[in-house]
Amino acid sequence: MEKETKFLTGLAKRIIPCLDVKGGRVVKGIKFREHRDAGDPVELAFFYNKEGADELVFYDITASSDERSIMLDVVRRTANQLFIPLTVGGGLRTVDDMNQMLKAGADKISINTAAVMNPKLISEGAQRFGNQCIVLGMDAKRIPGSNPVRWIIHTHTGADGGHSAGLDAIDWAKQAVELGAGEIVVNSIDTDGTKKGYDLELLRAISDNVSVPVVASGGAGNLDHLVEALTKGKADAVLAASIFHYGEYSIKEAKEYLKKKGIAVRT
Repeated sequence: MEKETKFLTGLAKRIIPCLDVKGGRVVKGIKFREHRDAGDPVELAFFYNKEGADELVFYDITASSDERSIMLDVVRRTANQLFIPLTVGGGLRTVDDMNQMLKAGADKISINTAAVMNPKLISEGAQRFGNQCIVLGMDAKRIPGSNPVRWIIHTHTGADGGHSAGLDAIDWAKQAVELGAGEIVVNSIDTDGTKKGYDLELLRAISDNVSVPVVASGGAGNLDHLVEALTKGKADAVLAASIFHYGEYSIKEAKEYLKKKGIAVRT
């Protein structure tokens, strides 16, 4: 199934800052390693809400690898700062976990490792809360030398990059949508934190095979990378961290640049 690409006259593209939270602080690493501090999640949530971000994503990146629950209090305090949609992920293993996050102020739930371990969790969540609430988080890594190129899903990525789940990324994306996922965040392990650009081949491959919105993640280093993800990669939204957290670009600058390139954005 090829998803229709909408530019100019189509749906507005979204810019979404990502808060990777570890030990109650926002961090940013390279390929899930070498994390450095980026600030307090509550303060950053307030800042991005004021700056004009379209949505915000909050990932408790070590909850799954540490086999613990997500930090509910931090999520609640973060949500209290927002008037834009909030997606929360990390360590959510049951429908009751999802319900707790929604009650704490989340608008959407992102599941990654738990969905791989128990695919029925996607359908159970969709049936109870609606497809629009269920986001599949996908951490994919290229298979070196594969021709045609293939990507494999990894889980528990908060622990030094995690490990392979043995699932083909495209097959997993299609299965997740069939089960009820309403959106897919496609994160490339190979490009994460490198600031060299998103994996455009991966993005396009997923976008061409699913009918739900696809969010690009992993590798944004400049505003042209955002443009490429939304055009060549056919993504519906771009997730970014480093370029916003450390003040290299503002949300306003990003939106103005995308508009100049003929891409519809929310104002």
